[in-house]
Amino acid sequence: MNSFAFTETTYGQNAPFNIEAEQSVLGAIIIDSSCLSTVLEYIKAEAFYRPQHQEIFSSIVKMFAAGKTIDFITLLEEIVIEKVFETPEDAKVYLAQLAQIVPTTSNVEAYAAIVQEKYYIRQLMEASKEIIETAAEGSYGAKELLDSAEQKIFDIRQGRDSKGMVKIEDAIIQAYDRLQKIAGEDRQKYLGLRSGFSALDNIIYGLNKSDLILLAGRPGMGKTSFGLNIAQNVAATSHKKVVIFSLEMSSEQLTTRLMSSLARIPSGEFRTGNMTSAQWQELAKSSQLLASYPILIDDASGITVPEMKAKLRRIKDLGLVVIDYLQLMTTGRRSENRVQEVSEMTRGLKIMAKELDVPVIVCSQLSRGPDSRTDHRPVLSDLRESGSIEQDADIVLFLYREAYYTDKPDADRNIAECIVAKNRHGETDIIKLHWDGQFTQFTTLENFRDEG
Repeated sequence: MNSFAFTETTYGQNAPFNIEAEQSVLGAIIIDSSCLSTVLEYIKAEAFYRPQHQEIFSSIVKMFAAGKTIDFITLLEEIVIEKVFETPEDAKVYLAQLAQIVPTTSNVEAYAAIVQEKYYIRQLMEASKEIIETAAEGSYGAKELLDSAEQKIFDIRQGRDSKGMVKIEDAIIQAYDRLQKIAGEDRQKYLGLRSGFSALDNIIYGLNKSDLILLAGRPGMGKTSFGLNIAQNVAATSHKKVVIFSLEMSSEQLTTRLMSSLARIPSGEFRTGNMTSAQWQELAKSSQLLASYPILIDDASGITVPEMKAKLRRIKDLGLVVIDYLQLMTTGRRSENRVQEVSEMTRGLKIMAKELDVPVIVCSQLSRGPDSRTDHRPVLSDLRESGSIEQDADIVLFLYREAYYTDKPDADRNIAECIVAKNRHGETDIIKLHWDGQFTQFTTLENFRDEG
């Protein structure tokens, strides 16, 4: 039989692996192909140490993606075609050994966990070697090296190979896995996060992982309030951590807005403290509820995308990021070209959303274009300073209130529109909202009317 060619040492250290665990994983799948769904939650082909094990597992995944039956005979035919071994007889003998070596298929999850553990340690050794080599070159500063090192460790923690390409059959497996989850009993766990505005969720299918969502409007339209309303709704219903980066307002000011909205106490009364005993009681009750929400606020001014990413990497069970607002961000470098600087930041934010696999909502100012038109509703060309904002964003939302532009008594000062101007997942539309300025709160118009 063809001998396995592999090196047992790497970087001057023993490379950790467990051949018996690898063989047991493959053998369990040969005996019972239903084990594959469990194994795929832990490992991919690259996790196996022996090259032939990688190739056998790749063949299994390929067969699964093609809807083929997986058993001893069909897998043997596949690996013979792929020439994983020198001769068909070698392939037959080794597959038979794999099927015989498995103590029990019921422990396949434990075997896969061992393979995963050894793979992660090998990846850490590889990352450490690269970090040392890069530092020794002397071409980068400490801050850049730290960010690079954090990124390498984060990729390993997330189970990603930052170097490798993804085979289409692996991508198909991931797609199937997601479809099965969103069609199952626990589908709410895998669908986009609920924003708290049902009409909006019906159009954009919730706040989806890796989406960059731009929330834009002229000053005074309520961008910050709408972003906070969504943040509060997500934290209350998903129980995942919500991080708010506030570059304009302090954490105390943001918290006051959240308290006003939740307790239904006019925001102006927080400045004077003139509240009734009933309001103080409601505030105490609402504050206790708000304190239970997994919301984190960062009010550092002039923060950069890499700094945000470094902070967010350390947060477990992250669900949503809200940034208020784009024009107050910086690249950390002096630049005479603001358009280029904003383009770099929006691209960085999209990459951040993708790497962290969470939706990122970014508030943004609009140019004065809407003010000079008869129809003041904003359009995509009103996005300030860069067309790349539109390009990088998966979803673009505009907030618009007609009452902002008119003093007519017949204008309903509480009607607002959320304009879905770009939607990578589907159609665009306009959603009617109710704006309650004294509580800095948006609600869907239908819900407000039902309450009335």
